[in-house]
Amino acid sequence: MKTSNKLFYCLSFALLMGTSGEAQFFKKLAKKAEKAAERTVERRVEKETTKKTDQALDSILEPGSGGKQTPGNENIPNEEGSTTSGSPISTGPQTIEIYSKFDYVPGDKPIFYDDFNDDFMGDFPSKWNTNGSGEVVTLGNIPGKWYSVANRSLTIPNLGTTLPEDFTMEFDLKVTNLTRNTGSGAILGIYLSETDGLTTNENNVFANLNFCQYIAIGVRVDNNFRGDPAPIENTLQQDFRELYKDVVHVSIAVNKNRYRLWLNENKVVDLPQFIVSPELINYVKFYVNGIDKQKRQEQVLISKLKISEGGVDLRRKLMSEGKISTNGILFNSGSADILPQSMGIIRQISQVLNQDSSISLNIVGHTDSDGSDESNITLSKNRAEAVKNALVSVYGISADRLTSEGKGEMEPVADNTMAQGKAQNRRVEFIKK
Repeated sequence: MKTSNKLFYCLSFALLMGTSGEAQFFKKLAKKAEKAAERTVERRVEKETTKKTDQALDSILEPGSGGKQTPGNENIPNEEGSTTSGSPISTGPQTIEIYSKFDYVPGDKPIFYDDFNDDFMGDFPSKWNTNGSGEVVTLGNIPGKWYSVANRSLTIPNLGTTLPEDFTMEFDLKVTNLTRNTGSGAILGIYLSETDGLTTNENNVFANLNFCQYIAIGVRVDNNFRGDPAPIENTLQQDFRELYKDVVHVSIAVNKNRYRLWLNENKVVDLPQFIVSPELINYVKFYVNGIDKQKRQEQVLISKLKISEGGVDLRRKLMSEGKISTNGILFNSGSADILPQSMGIIRQISQVLNQDSSISLNIVGHTDSDGSDESNITLSKNRAEAVKNALVSVYGISADRLTSEGKGEMEPVADNTMAQGKAQNRRVEFIKK
């Protein structure tokens, strides 16, 4: 028997038997044993192992636990006192009905957008910086272009400005070739940091999305502010293993101190005092680690990164001003099919209509300049009608209170020659009648 195998079985036995003397001894060796144990676990694919041994090993390999959590608990308390279930999260086709209670609403003033359509295949994306590498690629039958972030690379979108205190961020995430060989160190770190330098050695907060397939780890959250006497450091355990095998829409909302994160329609993180010093949070950074592209064809890819200034309650704005415009309602390219993650905005509109039965709305669709004038008029009209139908069919609003029209590309609000300008022009307006 190899040394790493012996160490793994001895350590598991000590934890399972609960003998305090032996357990303490082996816990001291856990740090040295972690790498050897992890290699052993990754080789034991399809081998018979007892459930208790797995649970004991999982508690050792869980990154960032630092003794702050009780291994094996079904519900893990976070730093704010709430709990996160360890049960598997729902997967499968994402529909408008599934997203009907989704409460993420994107900001209304775009700061940055990149779908990589302006970049050449195989090039590093022109609007980004890195200390490693990466390239723009396509993914077979999955539409669009994607940025494949190289392993052990820190990468930064060039925002051209600093982040406001209230903002939202969202992007599509795809991780390829996940198997039981994908280890516990396979992560995408999403950092909100102080400077635009290629470093994380500064004031920051981050969330690590963990792609490990042989144990359910979840999301690790950390805030690091110099002088903070009570930092938050926790791993919110949920089973996302199946979720990561498909495209995942990641959404983040920051409102001064409060930080929230959603994976698809599921709110995973909600920390009211996570950002201790909002004035020190200025830039977005991504970090990839534990991914083996050469041997296992694993890749972490992101697309359609959108950052917007937020903080405006669309409900209050519609009530007070009688009109709102949003580019947060998204559609499949060239169609009127509403993307399910857009339902947070439509839900807010329904709340206004339910609160005041005297309000009627005209819904106006706008497009960018791609395509002919005639086709864009038709597309924008169909998109406005699709929003109207969602309010009627999903939220029960009377169709008599809603009208719709399309104006195509006739009223642009930004430059149609740039991806960010096109994203601003693709919008929906709600106007009180």
